[in-house]
Amino acid sequence: MKIIHGKILIFFGIIHSLLGVSPWAFWKQFAGFTGKFFFKISEGLFEFPLLDGQMNYENFAAFWFFYFGLLLIPIGILVNHVEKTNGQIPKNFMWIYLIIVGIGVYMIPFSGMTFLMLPHAIYMLYDSNKIHNTSNKQRNEEK
Repeated sequence: MKIIHGKILIFFGIIHSLLGVSPWAFWKQFAGFTGKFFFKISEGLFEFPLLDGQMNYENFAAFWFFYFGLLLIPIGILVNHVEKTNGQIPKNFMWIYLIIVGIGVYMIPFSGMTFLMLPHAIYMLYDSNKIHNTSNKQRNEEK
């Protein structure tokens, strides 16, 4: 198995974070965040509509878009480490990753979840099954 899945996740995380602060995405919101030194970029629960608050959806989206990219980077580093030490990623992780990506595809169909992460999740499972079938075939030949 090639050791690429962790690197792909790290790449997605870096690109996601950079795109989030780019002029084509959320630069306007991040320019506003810098005025507060990235402190208290929202009113938290006081913006919650059930508490008669008014959410700033653009700031919310900007923060989560950027933050999701930052979260992908350590996950990618961990997956890369697991790939190097164990030779393969645990099936549980792959299925959970596929489920999370599937929810993202359902919620935001025209996004990187659909066009980048879904193919990666499917490829990760395919790659794992290929390795599993090859190792089973080798074991059967040894017997």
